[in-house]
Amino acid sequence: MNLLKLTLLALIFPLFMSSAHKYYVSVTQLNYVKEKKVVQIISRIDISDFELTLQERYDKNIKMTNIDEKPMVDDYVKKYLNQKIEIKINTKDVGFSYIGKEYDNDVVVCYLEIENIDKITTIEVSNTILFDKFPKQKNVIKTKINSKVNNLIFTKDDRNQYLNFK
Repeated sequence: MNLLKLTLLALIFPLFMSSAHKYYVSVTQLNYVKEKKVVQIISRIDISDFELTLQERYDKNIKMTNIDEKPMVDDYVKKYLNQKIEIKINTKDVGFSYIGKEYDNDVVVCYLEIENIDKITTIEVSNTILFDKFPKQKNVIKTKINSKVNNLIFTKDDRNQYLNFK
């Protein structure tokens, strides 16, 4: 009887192990501050996933850390985000400025800004952060534009979202 229990346990145990998986999610806050004519963007990305992606794309020796981080890391972060986040406001492509980043436990918090925005009637966003490395990645953007709050979810198959405020 013990052999039967042991055999059954040996067959079932791997099934429990295979169901464990990692979640891949970034969260970005996008706020329009009308008084300042600016769109503020704060993106929170898993540090180990982001570091691995930057290592594969740019330099295998990159380390994202508060201690003795090489200045080129900011350059790579800026370059990567410019390639992976695209924004159109009122049907026009707009670029953002990379303000900087900081580390919060296991997350990289990136600060971006779009200046000189008089009003927003439409916004189209594409967010493909980490899609090339992690196919199950999901990117959530929480927007607050013209006093309206929206949550957008981006997946490998759904990379673009559009909001109309007319």
